[in-house]
Amino acid sequence: MIVSNNPTAMGRIKSSNLFKITFGFRETSLIIIILLVSGVLTILSPQFLTSSNLASTGIALVADGIIAIGMTVALVLGAFDLSVGSIMGLASVVAGSLYLAGVEIWFACLAAIIVGIICGVINGLFVGKVGLNPFITTLAMMGIARGTAYIFTQGSPLSIGGIPESFRFIGTGSIAGVPFMIILLIIGTIVFDYLMRKSEAFRKVFYIGSNEKAAVLSGINVTKIKMGVFILTALLASIAGIITLARFSVASPTTGDSAELRAIAAAVIGGTSLKGGEGSIFGAVLGVLLLAVINNGLVLLNVSVYWQQFVTFMILLVAVTMDHIGQKRKSI
Repeated sequence: MIVSNNPTAMGRIKSSNLFKITFGFRETSLIIIILLVSGVLTILSPQFLTSSNLASTGIALVADGIIAIGMTVALVLGAFDLSVGSIMGLASVVAGSLYLAGVEIWFACLAAIIVGIICGVINGLFVGKVGLNPFITTLAMMGIARGTAYIFTQGSPLSIGGIPESFRFIGTGSIAGVPFMIILLIIGTIVFDYLMRKSEAFRKVFYIGSNEKAAVLSGINVTKIKMGVFILTALLASIAGIITLARFSVASPTTGDSAELRAIAAAVIGGTSLKGGEGSIFGAVLGVLLLAVINNGLVLLNVSVYWQQFVTFMILLVAVTMDHIGQKRKSI
């Protein structure tokens, strides 16, 4: 057995083992749990396994899944972004408002994405350059973005009529019977899961999340990486807002409400550590799927809607507790 004393080599070996363990165990466990829960729900409610219910459940989780991808990257960095839900709502409102003002829908969407990216740049500057705490920075942006959405709409949803079929297809179309929204999420999951495991830029996110001081000493531009991560979370949140607009044809200032909390819950359930340096895109999306299946089951069983949030965050509490226990064991 060859043992290397090279810290860089050891770090790479440890990172490689981490990916193997994460990809091989946590995701497999989640898939088994999802199948078990689905089996129980199929017995309790015959409607659960119908194609229409499965399709509606899949469509409903797409926006949260897209946001969870960005949130996972932020958590791996050792931070989080509480403003993604509000940016999602703001992007939807900006695109809808501009379209109603006579702007072509695709240009309106481009403007909405630019607005979202600006929010991400501001978050990145204050966290990466100024050095403010991500909690305070993104909490402030959460209020600013949501407040701006309310200003645009005066608190009332904007009904978007007569939008082109090419745009509506994003939210309501399908390819070979599979909803296009679900296809987008699948592609996004595959691409970002691959990048997180293979890309040098995303590998630096793991290094910073594991030990920021060591990352600085090794020559990694931590400020640049942090800015890039917050721009990414804002970009994905904006895309989620536009997809939601295409699905419902309504630009509401409440769009994306609590999406950031659901994304954090899904990421932690999927194996992402709140301490940074550890996470899986595939696991996070499976976490979103698990929460969606449970919520759908509660609806089919006629359980009050108020229980859905209770159950979601009870699961989050259990996942965070397990993560904390796991981190303590690693430190022993």
